[in-house]
Amino acid sequence: MPGERIRGSFRDPDGSMFTREGVLYRQINRCFQGPFDALVTSGLFERLWSKNLLIRHEAVDIERAADRESAVHVIRPERIPFISYPYEWSFSMYRDAALATLDIQREALALGYTLKDASAYNIQFVDGRPVFIDTLSFEPYAPGRPWVAYRQFCQHFLAPLALMARVDIRLGTLMRDCIDGIPLDLASRLLGARARFNPGLFMHVHLHGRSQIRHADASAERKAAASRVSPLQLQAILDSLRNTIGKLRWKPTGTEWGDYYTFTNYSDAAFAAKRSVVEAMIRTVAPASAWDLGANNGAFTRLAARQGIPSVAFDIDPAAVEKNYLMIRNDREQHLLPLIMDLTNPSPALGWANAERDSLVQRGPVDLVLALALIHHLAISNNVPLGHIAEFLAALGRHLVIEFVPKEDSQVQKLLATRADVFPAYNEQGFEAAFSRRFEIVEKQTVDGTCRTLYRMRRRG
Repeated sequence: MPGERIRGSFRDPDGSMFTREGVLYRQINRCFQGPFDALVTSGLFERLWSKNLLIRHEAVDIERAADRESAVHVIRPERIPFISYPYEWSFSMYRDAALATLDIQREALALGYTLKDASAYNIQFVDGRPVFIDTLSFEPYAPGRPWVAYRQFCQHFLAPLALMARVDIRLGTLMRDCIDGIPLDLASRLLGARARFNPGLFMHVHLHGRSQIRHADASAERKAAASRVSPLQLQAILDSLRNTIGKLRWKPTGTEWGDYYTFTNYSDAAFAAKRSVVEAMIRTVAPASAWDLGANNGAFTRLAARQGIPSVAFDIDPAAVEKNYLMIRNDREQHLLPLIMDLTNPSPALGWANAERDSLVQRGPVDLVLALALIHHLAISNNVPLGHIAEFLAALGRHLVIEFVPKEDSQVQKLLATRADVFPAYNEQGFEAAFSRRFEIVEKQTVDGTCRTLYRMRRRG
């Protein structure tokens, strides 16, 4: 049976990713046979595995290759529960990913290798830690040669981090438009004096960007001759990058949802009652995977994650996602991934032919979607009809646990205080009618101490 190629895996001539019967494989092509065989015996893979910096893999039979004519090896890497992208990461996630990439380069140099790719897309998060997933991104290090991935690292990591920390946290979403990394001349202009008065940013962003422009038309031979870098100089560059990134900070305060649970209208008893019902519904569904939409700091996502269910906590607020990630990292929590996501404008399909980076919908469907304290923000704050919301949620998951928040709820009253009520169908009957077209309502429970109702639904068809 032929394998199904991973759509974003076509650029690398050394190998490609594919699936067969739901199992993920990586094919190593004949042109990379010598370098790969040397890598296998170098000890680099084992060194990075011991430090949890590289995704583990095992060799499998060559007969599993997607293209037997060009394949010389096939490996089976561990499967990442959910593929995320840099424009969905919180600040500390992005920063940890950058530092992990520099750690990998340092470990590779110690064994005579170097990273030839430093793309942020080569990092994924598992159990609160960044891990490198591109097994073929290593090549022998030739003393005197500059780090070939230096520009890519600065565009993919340093530039977005500097903009997030020094200008506006929302500038991390520039990576959605700049799929090859934020151009350094653009980052320099956006940073302004912030780049010129910080030695690391001045060197790696401002001067680096000017150098790119100045040498854009130079031949490869002239560039190589002008950029010989001794091993000591290379190490100094890496140390400078680490020091510059290590000093970048962003404090998650001053946003709408960062302290949501501090000011919610739930009493302690009502909050506990809601937790109990949601946890019971999750256990009843027993999903293999879960997404929590509008998760805030992940309080309810953890009800799934602590049952060993791989869970993703999406929220629009960078502060809430940042706080969630810091809790996960500090407490070494497992099975939980926090991501920034605007559900009214979710991550689209990007790249060549819109096929290199999957949209949110393409990364589903998931077994269970949690949509708690969300419906009123979509329907009233954003004017999305209930039927459209039901269609979207049905595209994302097979089962749904959703909380209906009626107009008499104080949170909805706040939303209606500054606008006309043009939502005649926004009531329990209208909600059930709209969702019944796409879901079967299996269970319905009022949350004690509130006027809210929790529903457990199963997608039709």
